[in-house]
Amino acid sequence: MEMRDQILTSAQRLVQQRGFNGFSYADIAAEVGIRKASLHHHFPTKTDLGLALIEVYSGQLNSALFNISGSSLSANEKLAAYIALYRSSLEAERMCLGGMLASEALTLDATMLPSLKRFFNRNIEWLTEILAEGNLQQLFVLNGSAANHARMLLSALQGALLIARATGDREAFEQTASSLMTGLTRKG
Repeated sequence: MEMRDQILTSAQRLVQQRGFNGFSYADIAAEVGIRKASLHHHFPTKTDLGLALIEVYSGQLNSALFNISGSSLSANEKLAAYIALYRSSLEAERMCLGGMLASEALTLDATMLPSLKRFFNRNIEWLTEILAEGNLQQLFVLNGSAANHARMLLSALQGALLIARATGDREAFEQTASSLMTGLTRKG
């Protein structure tokens, strides 16, 4: 793995575990075995690193969403696969990078916010498509627009992940995820 990728991997884990403001270049340098000056060669500022992290994480998300969308799964199975992305973060004792950055939005450099907004918009766009698909398949009952449901789902999953991590109560996450799916599912 190239040094730039090692740095990004280390930084992503640190952000997902501690937050963007909870680590320093010294933490990454020690972890990947380079000097801080070398780290600055790859990412002159922490904002540069943050922008690269959002780009990489957004790419990871897009890849996962592409794989889910390209599958032969039904809309409710696609939504369950999306929820599993959050579950895997929880199991790895991490937060969604987007959610962690959003919690620190007031302290981030303003140049990072448009990328963060695009990350959340991509989630909402994809969820909107899946919810509309499920509605057409008569799998979901939507009381309002698919986009409004998508925003609610994204917010609920981010919040459930945050609370489960803070309380150590993983079952609370599962209960929230189950309630979200049950609330959308067409009865009978």
